[in-house]
Amino acid sequence: MKWFARIASALLMTLPGTGLAQSVLTYHNTPDRSGLFTVPGLTVATAPKVGIDTKFKAAISGNVYAQPLYWQASGAKTGVLIVATESNIVYGLNPNSGTAIWQRQLAAAAPSSAHGCGNIDPEGVTGTPAIDPATGTLYIAAMTVTASGGGQQLIYALNASTGAVLAHWPLNVQTAMKARAAAFDSTYWGERSALQFFKGKLYVNYAGRWGDCGGYHGTVIEVTPAAKGPTITGSWETRSAGGGIWAQAGLPTDGTGLFATTGNTFSPSTWQDGEAVVRLLPGLARSNSTKDYFTPSNWLSLDNQDLDLGGTGALPFTIPTPTGGTAARVLALGKDGNAYLLNGANLGGIGHPLQVLQISNSVILTEPAIYNAKTDTLIAFTNYNGALSNCSGNNLTMLKITSSTPTPMTVAWCAGINGRGNPIITTSDGVNNPIVWVVGAEGDNQLHAFNALTGKTLFTSGTVMQNVPHFSTLIAANNHFYIAADGTIYGFAIP
Repeated sequence: MKWFARIASALLMTLPGTGLAQSVLTYHNTPDRSGLFTVPGLTVATAPKVGIDTKFKAAISGNVYAQPLYWQASGAKTGVLIVATESNIVYGLNPNSGTAIWQRQLAAAAPSSAHGCGNIDPEGVTGTPAIDPATGTLYIAAMTVTASGGGQQLIYALNASTGAVLAHWPLNVQTAMKARAAAFDSTYWGERSALQFFKGKLYVNYAGRWGDCGGYHGTVIEVTPAAKGPTITGSWETRSAGGGIWAQAGLPTDGTGLFATTGNTFSPSTWQDGEAVVRLLPGLARSNSTKDYFTPSNWLSLDNQDLDLGGTGALPFTIPTPTGGTAARVLALGKDGNAYLLNGANLGGIGHPLQVLQISNSVILTEPAIYNAKTDTLIAFTNYNGALSNCSGNNLTMLKITSSTPTPMTVAWCAGINGRGNPIITTSDGVNNPIVWVVGAEGDNQLHAFNALTGKTLFTSGTVMQNVPHFSTLIAANNHFYIAADGTIYGFAIP
């Protein structure tokens, strides 16, 4: 398993200092959005002992879409549980009691009247923030309302330990993009994806809003923080209107490039960046090489049916090869119910995936989690309203991916679950005791655990949570699982 040790070592390099080893700095815990957490002592045998922590009581104001984060500064005895709401209130909570250590009200969230369409009211912080571990800076994208009633997309930088807004922030995205002669209108450009802090730069991506109003473009910006204030140092957008980058995961990275998945464009006669996986390098210069993008050959049909490829983030990973090496892969899950497996070194251009496998009879919108086994890679996602014939109804599905040809993807197992949460995977040491954890969000609203290798049910909480939004993503930190809900955070103690 030397190949796995190299991957784990590379990921740990993103968390300098032993005090940061338990911090959760970004969506799904790692820059590649693996959803993999190491929890010493949490095994297949001890998983049934997880239970609600009745001493943890957190009251917050506002609805929550973003995943919580956990910041433990180097040398600190305890950390801060961070959650941001659609009311543009950011909380730093005591992770043991749930009481507020600090609280920060950003500019007022935007009511529905401040933008052309949408189904979030008010709209404030929707995408998961990100923390720079070197400086302890918390970056947050927030939709806000101006004195005149219009909306503005702002990006804030806060001290993660105190909640203080840093000097020269926030950045007004529309104003900064106008200075670059780039199109951007906060009335129509919506932000619902996780932020990505990568190689000293902040990356934020935009789509539209529910209803697809206005002539928005799928857009990525690169923000460079500096002592004199932030600047936008790069931007990329789809050539056609539409093509929103909707995924909660935002822009996963393989350590070299960033991967954006785009949605439906507004009926261009030729392909113009919609329904695609696009590799972007720092600086965000456009590449026309087929190794840097993929779109299905039926992209126009997907456009016309609103079957976005960009509803879920593209997941980069490596698989072991028979010769002892590794091969780069990227997985995209579409609203058309297909899994698209791509060559990470050459995405393939129009219509050249390694394999396409139908894994659902309905749309796929939940973000996957990944576990690298000895000889293959396992990827878990939740599915609702019908999957394969042997996985009917709402379920958790596990894909198995190997280096074999011509069919490297198969379904390993599936297990029934009522809900639409995003799964994570824990191990006790990075390798052993892999367990899938998922919330039955907007279903049974319970926490569930499954053996990642077999699909056997290990745990069902019994505790029925209230107001847990769909696509809820839990985290493991401070010997707890934390789950954000509208108006509160739930804490489950890990034995």
